[in-house]
Amino acid sequence: MKKFVLFLLAGTLASNLWAQDNPTPKSPTAKKDRQAAKRERINNLLKQEEEGEIIFARQSAFGIKLNTDGYGLSYEIGRFKSARVANIFQLEINEKKHKKEKRTSLLNGFNFNSVIYGKLNNFYQVKLGAGQQRIIGGKGNKNGVAVMAVYTGGVAVGLEKPYFVDVVDQANQRYRKTYPEIIDSNYFEQGASGFTVGWDKVKPKYGVHAKGALRFDYGRFNETVAAIEVGLNAEYYVQKVAQMAYNPEKNFFFNAYISLLLGRRK
Repeated sequence: MKKFVLFLLAGTLASNLWAQDNPTPKSPTAKKDRQAAKRERINNLLKQEEEGEIIFARQSAFGIKLNTDGYGLSYEIGRFKSARVANIFQLEINEKKHKKEKRTSLLNGFNFNSVIYGKLNNFYQVKLGAGQQRIIGGKGNKNGVAVMAVYTGGVAVGLEKPYFVDVVDQANQRYRKTYPEIIDSNYFEQGASGFTVGWDKVKPKYGVHAKGALRFDYGRFNETVAAIEVGLNAEYYVQKVAQMAYNPEKNFFFNAYISLLLGRRK
């Protein structure tokens, strides 16, 4: 049996080598048709590139985002359906600020600290979204600007982290407390406790989001993503979010934003 298998393998290998050395004759007409089709495809791609069309299969981009109620970072992956339409998938990490937040500087001895008076919680967001990018105004040339409509929606997870403040009482004993207890108990603020404090008391908030925007891609070459995006964003959370003492808790958030995107296409 072993000899039979070896003989069969040797025969198959010899047959493949003979086929490679003696290819089946091809019709001259079929060869010319394939060459003509290839030339036409290349010419179409070159024409699209000269006209400013994006002719790539995928893109990726990092973003720095400034909202009317906070700031954040984003990462995007795109898959082109055609030269003008791409499916996009986004990840965003944001911090949302309340419009009444005001940072106050404190001088404690030789140390300068700060505190946001009345702040109850930091509110961070992780958002996953999917949607489309659609070119509505192509580049006149490689040095022009492509105008795109962007619309996405998806899920959002909010993280409500208590805002702790270092305080002292009238006996000069130090504590970490939150508002409004600090106000009601006549503690003296020494400064915010910092980013690392309070993560063991985080409360998750679950919701959905949607956005619409215009993206202006001014990259010198089509393979480079260098764009400014401006748009509107709406979010709704099932549980209400508390940000400032003596202010109503909210389910719904609406903001405008501007984002700088940098990346590559392939």
